[in-house]
Amino acid sequence: MAHPTAPQVIYAHPGGPPVAVLPTTELGSPTWVPVVQKQPGWARVLLPSRPNRSTGWIHVGGGGLRNAYSAYRVRVDLSAHRLTVFDAGRRLGSWTVAVGAPSTATPTGRTFLLASRAPTRPTYSPLILPLGTHSAGFDTFGGGPGTIALHGWSDETVFGQEISHGCVRVPAAALRVLSRVPLGSPVMITA
Repeated sequence: MAHPTAPQVIYAHPGGPPVAVLPTTELGSPTWVPVVQKQPGWARVLLPSRPNRSTGWIHVGGGGLRNAYSAYRVRVDLSAHRLTVFDAGRRLGSWTVAVGAPSTATPTGRTFLLASRAPTRPTYSPLILPLGTHSAGFDTFGGGPGTIALHGWSDETVFGQEISHGCVRVPAAALRVLSRVPLGSPVMITA
């Protein structure tokens, strides 16, 4: 994983044209993105932007980057309504969850844990964990960019259903485990 300690230019390919800037923070949390490929002097990273699963290249020789490794992996199986968390290949837990309704489906593919937000006022979840993927049905949601999240839900009868606006609603026990997963850790969502 890579964290920009200063804004980093994102390039279309090594030595190619600049296409974006990766900020130091996203949604109020430090930006950590998965490194999916390396070349001498360059790292290809998964981006928290549309279209989903976008990647770009960062020049790693100029400083302003911190690197770390996360052994955590999160898997969401939409058809089974199941979220599983692994640490170094060891299963920490698996829970029945609620996923997106057919008209607002949870997007599939590889993404990552983008941010961690604790609402200042009581809400449906004590912790909201936005992912680096976006709704296909909403350009914006709740004042934000239509980002999909993992979050708790107070009504346990929703688990096992396709009922959300695209987010993955998880039980309290799952949220406690997910709260320990480092930002930038990979999340794989399968149909």
